Amino acid sequence: MKTKIAVGFLTALTLLFAGLAIWSAVAFLITDHWIAKVIGVCVIAIVIFGVWSLVREIRFGSNTEKLARILEREGLLPEDNLPRVRGRIDRDAADQEFEIYRAETQAAPENWRSWYRLGLAYDAAGDRKRARAALRDAITLYRQD
Repeated sequence: MKTKIAVGFLTALTLLFAGLAIWSAVAFLITDHWIAKVIGVCVIAIVIFGVWSLVREIRFGSNTEKLARILEREGLLPEDNLPRVRGRIDRDAADQEFEIYRAETQAAPENWRSWYRLGLAYDAAGDRKRARAALRDAITLYRQD
């Protein structure tokens, strides 16, 4: 719940900043100087990109939570029982568990559940980029079901 409150707070701050930036951009656009107009257009473009990125990340988080709830209801969500060293997941244990989920995904590449578990295994192994890619694949496959 703390995470959702923090995300809501940061989203509100970002949208406030975006609104103020657009207000400033309009001030640049109504001046007579062409350089100011270019700055105004660039600020608007940056704000649009930022809001798009924010929406994309919120949708990703929402979708991954939805899939996690489904797996938990089905009893298929992996337990977080990997050993910890100084509070961090032991890399060797994570790598061993990763191989299980990699093999599962290779055996059933059309199954969103295996992709989701693979994403969790990538995350536990410290590979955030591949974890997000696997979770995106899980979301895509879930939507196709």
